[in-house]
Amino acid sequence: MPAEGLDWLPKPELLTDEEIVRLARIGVTMLGIREIRFTGGEPLLRRGLVSILDQVTSLEPRPRTMLTTNAIGLARLAQPLADAGLNRINVSLDTLRADRFSQITRRHRLDDVLAGVHAANAAGLRPVKINTVLLRDLNDDEAPELLAFAVEHGLELRFIEQMPLDAQHAWRREEMVTSQEILDRLSTRFTLTPDPSERGGSPAETWLVDGGPVKVGVIASVTRPFCGACDRTRLTADGQIRNCLFARSENDLRTPLRSGASDAELADRWRAAMWGKLPGHGINDPSFLQPDRPMSAIGG
Repeated sequence: MPAEGLDWLPKPELLTDEEIVRLARIGVTMLGIREIRFTGGEPLLRRGLVSILDQVTSLEPRPRTMLTTNAIGLARLAQPLADAGLNRINVSLDTLRADRFSQITRRHRLDDVLAGVHAANAAGLRPVKINTVLLRDLNDDEAPELLAFAVEHGLELRFIEQMPLDAQHAWRREEMVTSQEILDRLSTRFTLTPDPSERGGSPAETWLVDGGPVKVGVIASVTRPFCGACDRTRLTADGQIRNCLFARSENDLRTPLRSGASDAELADRWRAAMWGKLPGHGINDPSFLQPDRPMSAIGG
């Protein structure tokens, strides 16, 4: 989190609850979408989240639903989310040390996050997945400690290579902790063997921890990109379609939606946006330019 915080979008620019549900319905019934993930920003701040989720899980065919959260407030909402049909949850957690947590997030809320993780487990949102980004000389020594915590509590840990999506635009490839470095650190304490299960379109490569059944994953977006298997489409909070996390352009659905476009017209615009998807994100190309929007404004 930047020290100065992040800008909030003006409320009129945000999709309403009804607009989100309508676009979700178009995606599910007309475009073949089978999984919907609510991300952010921070989705738990959305007052209508439980109602939106309840309506989305009532669609036919019923999509699988996931949510990625910082878990502040999750202790209170875990059971209502589960009751509304949420299938699974990911919690962003980069450290188990209170001083580092406050340095990274600008909040003294580690205890609340851990309470949210345990509440999600208790509500049956298992396996709870933990998303961790290691930052060089800040928390990169914690990899084995974080995995031990995950093993102890029945969580699935996912390490994510730091991507050029920070609000400060300060990302440097040479400062990034690579997937191989992560695996080397974990191997000092655990025996990792490749997961024989089919990976499919999942962004994470997974390994069995000490023979299993616990698994740990690494999302190596930079050093081992998986663009060829990516089938994701992103709808931002202000109604823009992004066909890649690193896209430099967006396709507007909010304006035609509010101008009376039919479901078929909106579906056609969405299809056209996805047909323009490039074959790769281009991070490793010298001409690569970081998107204007940071991750917090795109949704991971």
